[in-house]
Amino acid sequence: MQVDELIESPLNYTGGKYKLLPQILPFFPNNTTRFVDIFCGGCNVGANVKSESVLFNDNNRIIIELFKLFKIKECNTTIRRIERIIKKYGLSDSSKHGYEFYSCSSSDGLATFNKDKFMRLREDFNNRTKKDERYYYLFYVLVVYAFNNQIRFNSKGEFNLPVGKRDFNSCMKEKLVKFINYLKTTNVSFSAKDFRKIVLNPDTDFVYADPPYLITCATYNENGGWGEKEEVALLEYLDKAHVQGIKFALSNVLSSKGKVNKILLDWIESNDDKYRVIHLNYSYSNSNYHTKDKKTKSDEVLVVNY
Repeated sequence: MQVDELIESPLNYTGGKYKLLPQILPFFPNNTTRFVDIFCGGCNVGANVKSESVLFNDNNRIIIELFKLFKIKECNTTIRRIERIIKKYGLSDSSKHGYEFYSCSSSDGLATFNKDKFMRLREDFNNRTKKDERYYYLFYVLVVYAFNNQIRFNSKGEFNLPVGKRDFNSCMKEKLVKFINYLKTTNVSFSAKDFRKIVLNPDTDFVYADPPYLITCATYNENGGWGEKEEVALLEYLDKAHVQGIKFALSNVLSSKGKVNKILLDWIESNDDKYRVIHLNYSYSNSNYHTKDKKTKSDEVLVVNY
């Protein structure tokens, strides 16, 4: 079910599965009509499967609307719009000028030069009420220049990450172009629903679930977006899919930093005759949400019902 060349998301979504793809993809079935990615995030998984069609769903509407914009707009148009925003705010463009032009080095990064410009961009974005095309392009540029290229909103709905060290460099541009070309040449659709509202078709669907991890502090559940209630509801949703004869795969973490996801563990044990657990080898030590106790290994798993 794997594509020939891996496609990386243009967004550095917390908990993204790009590095785990070589371990995950071989376990997916090969005869899927519709791949349903119910917590798509940056789309790293769904973009790398062979399927007649893909549904990308996430309840983060701003990301879904951005991807829809990438799909309908010509790639050159999107790049031009991004570059205009960069120019308007006076942000660095290392792909054209290098680092010395900004009195910065590659090791130290561009934060010193970009900080004031980034803060003005962030303020304009947070104050913008009209969610038009420009709003979503501003959002993408904001993410590119933000700390670790990540996404975080406070309880007021304001983007609140500080400036990062990098910019819209050649690598970022290449990832974006490749991703846009994928969207334009593949039968993909998007939705921004609560996963419980996604109706599955037993005749066509394979479901992949990569929810926020209950026992980690990911961006998704910083503001109360994911708790035990949601965890239980997801497992019930997958149980129902299984009864309908729908194949599924669930990514999650059983334990991390001394914490155990007892809800997940109990569910796995009570269904050990139906579901199997595949333990994966991965560390999130490069994430700013996991800077403490980096050596503590997380037990990342893939649970499948086939």
